Amino acid sequence: MTLTAGGYALLGLTAIVACLVALLTFAVARFVSAARDARTRRSGDSDTLASALQEAVERLKAQERATAARAEASERLSGEIISGLSAGLVVVGLGGEIRILNPAGRRMLDLVDGALPQAARKALDELSLSSVIDECLRTRQPVVRRSVTLPEPRHGVSHVGITVSPLVDDGQPTGAICLFTDLTAVKDLEEQLRLKNSLATVGELTAGIAHEFRNGLATIHGYSKLLDLDALPGTYRRYVEGIRAEAESLGQVVTNFLNFARPAQLTLTSVDLHAICERAAEEVRGDTRSLGGDVQVRGEFDVIEGDEVLLRQAFSNLLRNAIEACANGSVPPQIVVSSEIDRAQKVSRVAVEDNGPGIEPALRERIFRPFVTTKRNGTGLGLALVQKIVVFHNGRVTVGLSSLGGASVQITLPAAGV
Repeated sequence: MTLTAGGYALLGLTAIVACLVALLTFAVARFVSAARDARTRRSGDSDTLASALQEAVERLKAQERATAARAEASERLSGEIISGLSAGLVVVGLGGEIRILNPAGRRMLDLVDGALPQAARKALDELSLSSVIDECLRTRQPVVRRSVTLPEPRHGVSHVGITVSPLVDDGQPTGAICLFTDLTAVKDLEEQLRLKNSLATVGELTAGIAHEFRNGLATIHGYSKLLDLDALPGTYRRYVEGIRAEAESLGQVVTNFLNFARPAQLTLTSVDLHAICERAAEEVRGDTRSLGGDVQVRGEFDVIEGDEVLLRQAFSNLLRNAIEACANGSVPPQIVVSSEIDRAQKVSRVAVEDNGPGIEPALRERIFRPFVTTKRNGTGLGLALVQKIVVFHNGRVTVGLSSLGGASVQITLPAAGV
């Protein structure tokens, strides 16, 4: 079959169209493939970006948790340090408002947990702490190791050491921090050492003189006893009786003073303070009841290391002094011997209280000195001997006001059973 020119032209045109269709199909297929690959790549990039963002967020959360944990640990450590301090700590603002008060400070201020700021401020005033803190706030200068003596001891605390420092933030004052410590034990040791030295000096200087006085008085009294009162005229008899009485009285004074000046030789054993106080009370209970009163012994007593004879002598002197103080009163004498054990301070406190006239505040500092007395016929050596016995037991004795209205003599001794 022979194709004409038109047939060849149609065949060529058909071939060209087929080529164009194939080319177009290939192009469309490539475009579709490229689009699919692009979508796949976009999906992969999106997943990668989301994963990176998620990882960054997790790292930030981990860092935040670590920072919070460190802050919590730091705050907990600060709280433990403040709570564990044996000294009192108080932080105040510029206006004196209390921001922080640790447990030791609350105990020394006699405050319960959750006490109102007004109560805490009042307690600071009573301990003379407010004036020192205000001084630091006013002068912007630290107050270092200032010792304050309390007018009335609180729970056995009579001396307080205070250190106050100003608080500054970015160069601006924000308040003050105050540390206050119980110095009572230190002051007691200093006082005990001073008293022991004083007693030793007094004993060395006066024991010999008192001994010679006693010998002279014994001679005078002996010669007066040789005189027969019945053989003397009546006008002279009372003079000889007066010489005898005064010689005996002075002899007793010299004997008491020698007992006071003699160096203390302690025989230490385990001593039950309750038994000692009960025995001393029993010795004077009959005299007290004859006046319409009574002697009570109560409280928690300790067993300490001490000299039983000397301690019994000390408490007997205190009870007899209390009876003599109440004897001239218009009400029956009431005497109470009370005891408590302070386990925090490791001491035992025994107080002898009465409802007598009491001791004037101006005389309380001198009442334990030899020959200082409030009684008309007293020698002034009874309380001095009590103080000597207590001091040589490493204790201390103080005088205050009794809840019964009279005097209160408190003896503080080291506790052995705590």
